[in-house]
Amino acid sequence: MKKKLISMLLCSTMVLSLLTGCGNSSAGESAGTETKEAAPAAEKTDAAEAASSDEPCEIYMFISSPEYADAINELVEAYKEVAPNVTINYETTQNDYPTLLKAKLNSGEVPDIFSSTSGKEIDVYKEYSYDLTGQPLGETIQDSVAESMKSPSEGSGLYGIAIKGNYFGIVYNKAIFEECGITEFPSTVAEMEKACETISAKGYQPFTTGFSEWWVYKHVWQHYLDAAAANAGEDVAEVVTKFEKGEAKVSDYPELYNNFFNFIDLAVKYGDDKPLETALDGELSAFGTGKAAMVVGQGAWIEADALAIDPELQIGFNGYPVTDDPAACQVISGSDQSLHVAKDSKVLQQTLDFVNWWYTSDYGKAWFNDVAGVVPPIKTTQESEFEIIKQGDALAASVGTAPLAICYSTDSWHQTFGEIMQSYIAGSADKDATCAAIEAQWKEIEGAQ
Repeated sequence: MKKKLISMLLCSTMVLSLLTGCGNSSAGESAGTETKEAAPAAEKTDAAEAASSDEPCEIYMFISSPEYADAINELVEAYKEVAPNVTINYETTQNDYPTLLKAKLNSGEVPDIFSSTSGKEIDVYKEYSYDLTGQPLGETIQDSVAESMKSPSEGSGLYGIAIKGNYFGIVYNKAIFEECGITEFPSTVAEMEKACETISAKGYQPFTTGFSEWWVYKHVWQHYLDAAAANAGEDVAEVVTKFEKGEAKVSDYPELYNNFFNFIDLAVKYGDDKPLETALDGELSAFGTGKAAMVVGQGAWIEADALAIDPELQIGFNGYPVTDDPAACQVISGSDQSLHVAKDSKVLQQTLDFVNWWYTSDYGKAWFNDVAGVVPPIKTTQESEFEIIKQGDALAASVGTAPLAICYSTDSWHQTFGEIMQSYIAGSADKDATCAAIEAQWKEIEGAQ
């Protein structure tokens, strides 16, 4: 699939042809000409029954992650063959998504499909979300993914689905590393500092960072939070709870106070000329053109777009060197994003038909690997052709993976954390002031949840 570089934060795309026979859509039909037995329909609510099954209808899908815009456009286009009378209005944004979503919810304009972080964020939006327990997609969703879609407070329900499972770590250019004589990816803090010196001396930019976007910071921070918890002999959830209650300080954990901030300083020193003006598209450009050797704050989702720039790019993938113990250098795996179906949607049944088709049809199940190039959130034996996923699988099998720490906090906190770190990079706050702000805001935002 030819992928284009996403260079706009907001993209509104794909209105499908409006024909007849909305009631002919079936969650069990594939995108091709072969028709399979229709999946059983879920029990309809009053809102769903209000939308006549034999009339045209529109589904409004408002989600984050514009890096998947091309892939979702293809998914929507394929569904047109299954349900030609369903119009899917798809809109995506990234940097300001939580603010825009909450504004829509507060005004009563709830999208039929919307997204959030999984884990703790599930409870934030549970009152708006349809419980998908008992839907056909429940037969194909991975158990680990389904677990992250439960209500943490209740330990039950299935309040979302995922575009992807995921791997988080550092994406790097193997050819640049080889040219610089670096035969193994640096797995300790000291080795990373030395690697940056070597790469820079060869005329390459060691890092591209994307620090203009708040969500990049949470992807980096979680690696150091995992290391902090492990070295303190605590669960990540326990550490997060301490911060929420105001019972912990960043300086209590050397992996956070020293190693995390040292890495941010290193990435700024050896990164983009204007780090606070570089977003995902800038990272892809720097990495895809061979200017930068490593990509910060990203993961499996960038591979297709990077290869669209240079199909011969030799992609490597590994964890962050969070301490001086090589064993602590691990990738993170898990499903970090949930797509919710609005429980009071006026087109609830049609929306359920669409997400069930996505997770159960032949095309939908193949879409994760073949089109989106992501870690499939469904049960499948299909092997990925993407290097980040293959290398992530190998690393998971050989050295294990670290916990998906970002799911223990809400996007409201993560966005504030990113903005605090941007102030640090801008030089408007030193490390101690930044840590104090982190501690205060963590307690104020998450302690109230």
